[in-house]
Parts: sequence; C-alpha cells; structure tokens
Amino acid sequence: MAATLAPPAALQRRTLTRLQVGIVGAAAIGVTAVLFTVAQFQGVLDFILVAYLLYLVGQTGVSYAVEGARSAKNRLALTLLMSALFLALVPLVAVLWYTLQRGLQAISPGFFTHSMSGVGPLDSGGGAYHAIIGTLEQVLIASIISIPVGLLAAVYIVEYGRGRLAYWIRFFVDVMVGLPSIVAGLFIFAFWVLALHKGFSGFAAGMALAILMMPIVVRASEEMLKLVPDDLREASYALGIPRWRTIVSVVLPSASAGLTTGIILAVARVTGETAPLLLTAFGFDAIRTNPFSGPQSGLPLFVFNQAGSAFAVAVARAWTGALTLIAIVLLLTVVARLLTRRNRLV
Repeated sequence: MAATLAPPAALQRRTLTRLQVGIVGAAAIGVTAVLFTVAQFQGVLDFILVAYLLYLVGQTGVSYAVEGARSAKNRLALTLLMSALFLALVPLVAVLWYTLQRGLQAISPGFFTHSMSGVGPLDSGGGAYHAIIGTLEQVLIASIISIPVGLLAAVYIVEYGRGRLAYWIRFFVDVMVGLPSIVAGLFIFAFWVLALHKGFSGFAAGMALAILMMPIVVRASEEMLKLVPDDLREASYALGIPRWRTIVSVVLPSASAGLTTGIILAVARVTGETAPLLLTAFGFDAIRTNPFSGPQSGLPLFVFNQAGSAFAVAVARAWTGALTLIAIVLLLTVVARLLTRRNRLV
C-alpha cells in the first residue's frame, strides 16, 4: 500500500490551543490588576467587566494572527454566545439557590402532611398539604381541558387547515398567548361564579388555567408538527394509509418529544399563577379534596398569603411553599421526559 503523504506545511491549519487561550485569559486578568492598582479603580463588577473586554480583544487579536480572519470572527461570536448563555443562567441559578436556602429552613415532614386549619399567625406548625392537593387537582383539570383541544387544533392547522378558518384559529391563538392571567380569572369569575352562580371552586380555577394553557399548547404543538419531514407523510400515503392514521401513527410519534416539551412548558406556565386563583378558587385553609364543591387552596395562593404576613414563621412557610412548587414542576418535567424517552425507544 502506498504511504499516506502528509499535507504540506502551508496547507496545515493552525489553531489556538487551550494553553494559549488560557495564557490570553491570564494576561487579561494581569493587565486588569495592574490598571486597577495604578488607577485605583474599585469594585468586583468593574474588574470582571474590564478583564472580560481585554480578554475579548486579546483573544480576537491572537486568533487573527494565528488562525486567520475567519476563525477569529468565529471564535469571537462563539465567546459572545457563551457569555450570553452565562448571563442568562446567572439570575436563574441565583433565584433557585436563594429559594433553596430559604425554603429548607422551614421544611419538615409536617409541612407535607398538615394544613393551615386552626394554625395561628404566630404558630410554627401548619403545612401546605391542602395547597399541594389543590394545585395538583387544578393543574390536572386544566390539562384535561386544554391539552386535547390544543393538540387537535394544532393538528388541524398543520394537516388540514386551509383558508379562513385556519387563519382565524391562528389569529385567536396569537391573541390568547398575550392574554394577561388576570383576564382569564375575571372571565371565569364573571361567567362561572357570578352569572351561573356556581361559586368558588377548584374546577373554576382549572378552567381559568386552561384558558392560559391552551394557546401555548397550540403554538408549541404547531411548530413541532411542522418539523416532521413531509417524506414521512408521503411514504405513509404511498402505502395506502389514510391521513388520519398517518397522523396518529407517524406524525404524532415523530413529534412526541417536542409535543411533550410544549405541554410541560404550558404546565409550568400556569402552575405558578396566582391572579386567576384569587378570583376562582379563592383559597381555603383546610383540606378539600373535592374540586367541584367550595373554595379550594393552591400553592400559589398559599405562598401569596403567607408571604404577605408580618410574621417570620409565615414568611418561612412561604419560601418552603415556593420551593415545593418548583419541585413539583421539576418532577413533572422529569416524568414527562422519561415517558417520552420510553415511547421513542419502543
């Protein structure tokens, strides 16, 4: 066999190594330290900002000299992209960390097994068991109403929708996406509570949350269904399979991961809503497992009421309730991902 010839030195691409990038970063920090010593600048944030700008300039210059203009632009864009990602994650991680610290202070087994019935303003006992039950039931009711309707609307828009009807469905979905949550609560309050005299209940809260969930499910599902290649549909039609069976057996399974993401996004969007619950569920300190009879509490209402108290024990319960709310959303996300992964493997 003929020996493989190495490319000429002129054609070999030169790239920056990690050591060289690290040297540029260390040089930027050193120059910044000298500037702050000489000019007597102060502040950690100023130091980080100046060092970052010097690093950008130094990295781009060195990359231009070693790798060329194209690679230098690519490295600069990648650095700016990673910086934007870091800036987006910093407040999220900070909020989660602060909530975790404050929420763990008042957490106890009794918090998940007791309600606030008979608990005084200065009592350290009490829990959010009634609110957890209310949130799970209300979100379940909203999901039962909004997810099938949202998926069917998305399927119609993508697979069947033509003409004015599809246009008006998209229009109303776009309008409902920007609908303030308080408006959904006011609508159910005026229609269900006042006009029909049904009173406050967890079911009324579930209907208000369904109004907020539905447009998110429709919009997310529509985009995911559009990503399914047309070749899959055409191959199914070529085998004589009708359109409805193609949608059920080919299109929906192919888009299952994206559909699950959209549904979880909608669930996370409404789980923490407080304004609609104030006008529909109203709140209740005791355990009420029947969402169709009488006022019912929810974790957002529990956090809202406890955080508005002037006593430290109530504020601590509010932080624990907020942590519980985050944990429920995270748990639902993980379960949905596992189910989707299992379906894809099968």
